Amino acid sequence: MSDVVEHKLAVLIDADNASKSDLKAILEEIAKYGTPTIKRAYGDWAAPQLAGWKDILLENGAVPVQQYAYTVGKNATDAAMIIDAMDFLHEGRVDGFVLISSDSDFTPLALRIRESGLKVYGIGERKTPKPFIKACDKFIYVDILRPEAVVIENSAEQSPGKTTPPSVPAPKKPSAKTIAFIAQCIAETSNENGFSSLAPLGSLMSKNRPDFDSRNYGYAKLSTFLRTIDRFEVTLDKHGHPQIRDRQVKS
Repeated sequence: MSDVVEHKLAVLIDADNASKSDLKAILEEIAKYGTPTIKRAYGDWAAPQLAGWKDILLENGAVPVQQYAYTVGKNATDAAMIIDAMDFLHEGRVDGFVLISSDSDFTPLALRIRESGLKVYGIGERKTPKPFIKACDKFIYVDILRPEAVVIENSAEQSPGKTTPPSVPAPKKPSAKTIAFIAQCIAETSNENGFSSLAPLGSLMSKNRPDFDSRNYGYAKLSTFLRTIDRFEVTLDKHGHPQIRDRQVKS
């Protein structure tokens, strides 16, 4: 786990395209991927729509960066954020970036950072354009980080006869397209017995679809989510690690 802790991240927040109420949950999520050594948020803090942001940023150890809107119709906030990102990239101060925005204007920035061999994590709303999502190594929809986004932690919570309280959102069923996508990833990572280990499977799924996350379907763990799909068999190997097989593929 030490390599995760030492992974230094620059967290750059487009305040024009993010919600201040999500910041605490976002920073808790980011901690899973590394240490946010730089935390900056960009916006015109005199603007009424950004009222309340500065206090939230200070409470969470983030620096508010003032950026005036010099020209109507031009996004000076984006430009300032991109300039700082390129400075951090060339200075070699971090190992990766977290771009918090739902704006496709950051697509070239994400691509440029990845060209330099650094990780890019994106966090934004469901409305985020696909080009920006695909430009990131991993993209997380912010709604799954909110307190009301209840997820099933493990298979024991799905035992027969157990009902879900009315206040808890029902898990979402994956589409046929998603199931086919998972099956393809299993085929590409499976051994001679047709089983795929969870780690390489999850890694390939994220590479092919940066926004794939079992939490989008109401499950905290990928293995728990896969157990709900009849097509897939989830067992434990001799070391107790989950392994997955496509029942439709004969070994």
